[in-house]
Amino acid sequence: MSFADEAGEQHPTLALDDTVHQRVRLGILTIAREAESVEFGFLKEQLAATDGNLSRHLKVLEDSGLVTVTKGYVGRRPRTWVSLTPQGAQALDHELRALRALVRRLDTAASERPRT
Repeated sequence: MSFADEAGEQHPTLALDDTVHQRVRLGILTIAREAESVEFGFLKEQLAATDGNLSRHLKVLEDSGLVTVTKGYVGRRPRTWVSLTPQGAQALDHELRALRALVRRLDTAASERPRT
């Protein structure tokens, strides 16, 4: 089975990155893109994730070189900050282009479908 269309172009879903595309990881990358760094607790709240779940996803992104995780203190309270790496910004851009291509393809198909 081929995923190329009539023009020989691959289906946009083939360009999606499994590391980036997962909901929590995509959320981490997009939120981190909006700020220089983001605090773990803020990510947890925004993404409705548990500590363990968020930590696991951060580990995947960190191991892939897409984010850096920095630990420190604010007063006496430990804090963890997450920052997007240049590679992470590039991966997010690639993912967003693939998603836009998928939406364009669906919009085109819907507009070409005969109306009943």
